[in-house]
Amino acid sequence: MRSLGLPLCAVLVLLVSVPGDADAQGRGRGAAGPPQSGRAAAPRDLTGTWVSVVTEHWHLRMLVPPKGEFAMLPLNPEARKLATAWDPAKEPAAEQCRSYGAAAIMRVPGRVHIQWADDNTLQMDIDSGTQTRMLRFGATPPPNQPLEWQGYSVANWEALGARGRGVMPTQLRVRTTRMRPGYLRKNGVPYSENATLEEYFDRFTEPNGDNWMVVTTMVTDPKYLTQPYVTTNHFRKIPDKQGWDPTPCRADQAR
Repeated sequence: MRSLGLPLCAVLVLLVSVPGDADAQGRGRGAAGPPQSGRAAAPRDLTGTWVSVVTEHWHLRMLVPPKGEFAMLPLNPEARKLATAWDPAKEPAAEQCRSYGAAAIMRVPGRVHIQWADDNTLQMDIDSGTQTRMLRFGATPPPNQPLEWQGYSVANWEALGARGRGVMPTQLRVRTTRMRPGYLRKNGVPYSENATLEEYFDRFTEPNGDNWMVVTTMVTDPKYLTQPYVTTNHFRKIPDKQGWDPTPCRADQAR
């Protein structure tokens, strides 16, 4: 199982599939009722505890990469200059969570616990850095929303590339904005407050019964990236809170 930092054209292949007979699924239905809550409409159960499985880029995720390691990152000159000047010893205490923000947290090795906070909010607790993300269905970022490490995430259930009436959703799509500036990689590779994060969450079960969650992320940042940065991250479901190990944000540690 491999995940790569991919160009934009590749992610379109990853995210598009052809439905069998989308229009047929919608035939014979009456007038639409009130919209379902995010919980009621869920085509996948993402709740529970998931552990990240790192089988690629081990040296970039399980260790703090050395300064200047920019492989597979579409950085512009300004981003390279800032990352080259990175020094973890000089990180202020208030900025220790830069590499645990929404744009990078799913790449940090650790465990994720997902539960419904209410019928329209999925709560995602992450033990690495002790972070919490709130994925809100049917929401809109308030105009005065402050910048936060995890930003403001709007979620919806979406079909894989399908169009047409009656198409059934199959995956979770999350769009996050209003993120506090942070690091895409532990070695000081920056993303700005103008960055946006698109994520697609899917789940599947192997023949042996193992349950997997695959999270494809796409970070767009006009300030520091020359093109969207795409990664795919894999998580295996484990018993609730098994091995749960909350840690503080640490600039000099992998998690």
